[in-house]
Amino acid sequence: MQYRQLGHSGLLVSEIILGTVPFGGRAEFEKCGSVDVPLAKRMFDIAFDAGVNMVDTADLYSHGLAEEVVGKALGDKRNDILLATKGRSPVDDNPNNSGSSRYHLIRACEASLKRLGTDHIDLYQLHNWDGMTPIEETLEALRLLVGSGKIRYFGTSNFTAWQMMKTLGKAELHGMLKPITQQIYYTPESREAEYELLPLALDQSVGTLVWGPMGEGLLTGSTRRGHKPPANTRQGSGWPEPYVHDQERALDIIETLAAVGDEHGVSVARTCLAWLKDRPGITSLIVGARTEEHLRDNLAATELKLTQEQSSRIEAVTRRQPLYPYWHRFTAGIDRFDPAEQPFLAEHQKTLDARKDK
Repeated sequence: MQYRQLGHSGLLVSEIILGTVPFGGRAEFEKCGSVDVPLAKRMFDIAFDAGVNMVDTADLYSHGLAEEVVGKALGDKRNDILLATKGRSPVDDNPNNSGSSRYHLIRACEASLKRLGTDHIDLYQLHNWDGMTPIEETLEALRLLVGSGKIRYFGTSNFTAWQMMKTLGKAELHGMLKPITQQIYYTPESREAEYELLPLALDQSVGTLVWGPMGEGLLTGSTRRGHKPPANTRQGSGWPEPYVHDQERALDIIETLAAVGDEHGVSVARTCLAWLKDRPGITSLIVGARTEEHLRDNLAATELKLTQEQSSRIEAVTRRQPLYPYWHRFTAGIDRFDPAEQPFLAEHQKTLDARKDK
């Protein structure tokens, strides 16, 4: 297990983080799994023995039950690891019990602390952007939570690049604390984060935690061309995510991952994680396994070393098209790259060069 600096903080975090969407299994989250306290304890033992040092959860998961399971299962291991959760999601029909207002965010954090059975949260994340609350109000609420010792650091989740830069800019302008992380969806099938979010992370020293790195089950190998995913999986149970841009392209990606995995004698899931964890700008991948077997396989991705040829093969079949203004950069701004964008523009260049050769 490798450890990486978490954004511009002094923390070091494992390259694999344990996610908890499958914990609890309340209501619609049953489609993701129903990990109870005894199973969660065994999963924690497996993960921590492998070097994992962060657990990520949210008040939204199983409508609070996931946090309760995490708190009970951690027990006296709580202070040995970093604990991350999220707030901002609606918790009931009261219109004020949602969003990132000072009113809701402080109450949501205090409720999470109670469910988790802890006196502090190491990383508190805004689960989504709040388009109604001024970001200055949100930053002030987070400052109060840090000052009271209830949280140590804060980050964002599912922000666009302009929302993230607005948050960072307002914090800089007013001398406030800045978020140290962003949590994003990023997979071999869905690489849109490379357009803006990952260059932002490199430029602004923001840590990037990836949720759903296997496409919420799409890229585990349970979905293959000509075969429906089993009913006891997210993709086979009607879970509404992810949005797949092109189903045939996704199946081509799965077949490529499977072929590379076969060359090492490992699973599609392990191959997917091994490729993704070393992409530019990535700090850690969050894996949310529903069984001990799946968790062990996910953790083994840290030991899988792909060859340059194998990595390039996966990159080629998963590459996104250069959207505007990126294709224009190659005709009008090619002389001055920013280091934060260079890795991704170099791959766009390969697409444009291939088109010229046809």
